[in-house]
Amino acid sequence: MGEDIVATELVLPSGHVLRPFDLGAAAASGHHQLIAARRPVVTVIPTGTELVPVGQPVKKGDIIEYNSLVLAAQVNAWGGLARRDAIVSDDFELICRQVQRAADESDLILLNAGSSAGSEDFSSRVVETLGELLVHGVAVRPGHPVILGLIRRTKGGVTPIIGVPGYPVSAALTGEIFVEPLLALWLGRTPAQPLEIDAQITRKVTSPAGDDDFMRVVVGRVGERVLAAPIARGAGVITSLVRADGITVLPRGVQGLEAGAPVKVRLYRSPAEIDRTIFAIGSHDMTLDLLAQALSSRGRRLVSANAGSLGGLIALRRGEAHLAGSHLLDPETGEYNVSYLRSYLPGIPVTLVGWVGRQQGLMVRKGNPANIQSLADLVRPDVRFINRQRGAGTRVLLDYHLGQLNLDGQHIKGYAQEEFTHLAVAAAVASGRADCGLGVLAAARALDLDFIPLFTEEYQLVIPTRFFEDSLLEPLRSLMQSLDFRSFVQGLPGYEAYNFGQIMGEYK
Repeated sequence: MGEDIVATELVLPSGHVLRPFDLGAAAASGHHQLIAARRPVVTVIPTGTELVPVGQPVKKGDIIEYNSLVLAAQVNAWGGLARRDAIVSDDFELICRQVQRAADESDLILLNAGSSAGSEDFSSRVVETLGELLVHGVAVRPGHPVILGLIRRTKGGVTPIIGVPGYPVSAALTGEIFVEPLLALWLGRTPAQPLEIDAQITRKVTSPAGDDDFMRVVVGRVGERVLAAPIARGAGVITSLVRADGITVLPRGVQGLEAGAPVKVRLYRSPAEIDRTIFAIGSHDMTLDLLAQALSSRGRRLVSANAGSLGGLIALRRGEAHLAGSHLLDPETGEYNVSYLRSYLPGIPVTLVGWVGRQQGLMVRKGNPANIQSLADLVRPDVRFINRQRGAGTRVLLDYHLGQLNLDGQHIKGYAQEEFTHLAVAAAVASGRADCGLGVLAAARALDLDFIPLFTEEYQLVIPTRFFEDSLLEPLRSLMQSLDFRSFVQGLPGYEAYNFGQIMGEYK
């Protein structure tokens, strides 16, 4: 008697989130009821005439509405009870009626509507009409046009309302910054405190001076260092949050960081996941997605940052990656990568691994309306080109063949317009922003573009020997010998795997 529970002893403190064994302890101490916080009801109202629900056919100009799905899932995960309303078209009176109904029935309203300067501002007008507008615009990027206000209830009292920006990353971060702490307050618990780790930023970044800049990063442990590589920063890039291992906040007043600067990363993943991460920086290739999928079933994560082939070699020189994808053509020898390894990685033992041969060519819109047939057509005044960034192997390949044809890139309209991946180039063509771009066949097929084949190149993996022999990369070495995985890669349009997994050389 008295070994477990004694009268007057504290069993469960207030503000505690109940777990299964907590219920057992409460019952064992003689309590058949507990006073618990009611889950706050949060109504999410998506607005916009251009929006269509998930699962319905989409036509040109439509946008699939998924912000309410993200916001509702966040609310439920944080202890609230989310209610997703149907999409409301851009009709001021209709939105007012929907907001008033939500104010009378819920504890918090999330009104997901555009509120940027220059657009028709339904959100602020609705709040001013039905209640009190407290804040319009916050010093946070992404997420500037956030609205905070109060809506008068029909039978007295007020309901808080948050006007959530339309861009998906802004919407999700608005949830983290404003909604979660409010729900925590109502539920009697402390706001979430993500695990933070110290890391070093892998490249120079800039930041708006007047805002707190929430920068998405992927994180890996390379040797003794924890590194954070910035990824896409656009407020509309929802996949950047999917890929992100965490968030680094650059506080207002800081206009940027140099490569190697120390940062704090608020982790979305556990440190154990970071420790089993293979960190790749270099040239983009679609086979890396297949590799990441295969490695995930073997207890490893592959995260990659697209920095171009030269950027990857520089990252290896700085000790910032386990491997780099590269396809740098030496114009003098016609050989790939070897001369660049000697120039950029002197004194660093590396293993060069054969990976794929891939077809490069011009991606053009379906039916080739501009009648583009070869590189010579790029200098035509009616042709708009989209290029890869400096240091990318595709850019080196293009410049080499332009030189062979005595063509000057400065005479190509769009030569200075750059994208960082083959798929981004394909998207620029598919959207009509450009008439053509150089890339791989698989990217053209992915976006239903026509393809004019021009060259076959070698894409290889450059791996510092100390990492190549490490246990972290053992699953990768195993996949290099897998006939099934090789056949999987070979199935991509425009790819050949004749040197797949072969050690092409060891260099110091």
